[in-house]
Amino acid sequence: MGKGKICVLGAGLAGLSAAWHLSTNGIDNEVFEKETTPGGLCRSKTIGHFTFDCDGHLLNFRREGTRQFITERLGVELDRHTRSAWIHSHGRYIRYPFQANLSELPRRITRECVEGFINASERSRRDRRESANFEAWIIDTFGSGIAKYFMVPYNTKFWTVPLRKMCCGWLDGFIPVPSAKEVLRGAHSRNRKQFGYNAVFWYPRRGGISAVPEALARRLNGLHAGKEVLAINPRRKEIVFSDSATVRYSSAVFTLPLPEIVRLIKELPSSIRRAAEKLRWNSIINVNIGMDRMCWPGMHWVYFPGSETSFFRAGCYHNFSASLAPEGSSSIYLEISYSRAKPLNVRGAYRRALKDLEGLGIYGRESPISVCDVNDIQYGYVIYDKNYDRARGAIIEYLQAHDIIPAGRYGSWRYFSMEDAICDGKRAADMIARLIRASDRKR
Repeated sequence: MGKGKICVLGAGLAGLSAAWHLSTNGIDNEVFEKETTPGGLCRSKTIGHFTFDCDGHLLNFRREGTRQFITERLGVELDRHTRSAWIHSHGRYIRYPFQANLSELPRRITRECVEGFINASERSRRDRRESANFEAWIIDTFGSGIAKYFMVPYNTKFWTVPLRKMCCGWLDGFIPVPSAKEVLRGAHSRNRKQFGYNAVFWYPRRGGISAVPEALARRLNGLHAGKEVLAINPRRKEIVFSDSATVRYSSAVFTLPLPEIVRLIKELPSSIRRAAEKLRWNSIINVNIGMDRMCWPGMHWVYFPGSETSFFRAGCYHNFSASLAPEGSSSIYLEISYSRAKPLNVRGAYRRALKDLEGLGIYGRESPISVCDVNDIQYGYVIYDKNYDRARGAIIEYLQAHDIIPAGRYGSWRYFSMEDAICDGKRAADMIARLIRASDRKR
């Protein structure tokens, strides 16, 4: 490795985790963040008496060590919640997941969904071929009825692209697949079993989701805020910042969105530039609202598959932590997707969202809004299409060849949970530690 600093670009969860794990291994590093505070999208803000996150963020643990890291190493108090998620369908609220709670639908719809599921199950027993795309996977797995009334409209609304253009590599347990027995049981009576990776989740007792990155940041010495990356020169191993400062690096952790390399690396090989231009993603308009009345009591979040609402999901911060809203009030968020395939005007989207809330009976003259906050999140979720694997692989191989280690949800360009981001930061730190040891052996 050449002379220079170990630089971490971006102080989101992955970047902070990488810096912490480097430091605990005795490796000096510096973190550079363009915003004035750390956290990336895992930020919280207090407006008046209400606290909002930058969109909905929850902690789901598949690895016991991650929870211990947050609670014991970082000292963040977390409360455990049993998920209360719902779906607004056919003018009523039914329990999530849709495919396991069909009895709560109108009888005609329940019958259609069950028949479709049975037919799909019989087909899958005869033909075990792999589904050609995400839409085909939905129909192959759940049948035409469940696909028609929830899976296809909701996911199309969320991803903003035709589902037949998406691959299935991102699934990895994110969509619950109940057994045939469980689907049929839920079609006749309430299914009391919780399904899915987020059946239980954790949330900070105080301070909103930013309590986690803030606890990490307090344990770091070399964190520089207000340092936006303007350019990266991999050949000279230099990073230029918007304040004209230039830093030489020996190795860097890159947690910025992967498509940004087109803007940041001027001498990018044409093949890598073409690969980056093939990456796709959706964007999210996050509308946060504080109201002096209780909304969706006892619910954590609600999915909205129908076209009668512009938002695909609404969530209740006040049901994650009582500290986020005054007693008897609500702190809620709405999520609206857009992309190149489905452009959207932010101001128009906000007005439409309020109108939709009014149509649901959540907002009106008798329940005015006290506080509102709108965030336009350019990079929301990675879209896994036919170009994804090859394009991503080429870019990451190029960056790693120049001692730049992509990490996190946007640097690694993957569908990540918060836990995944923390673990991926550790993975990046471990890679750099190995590079240092290999360099030391050559001396």
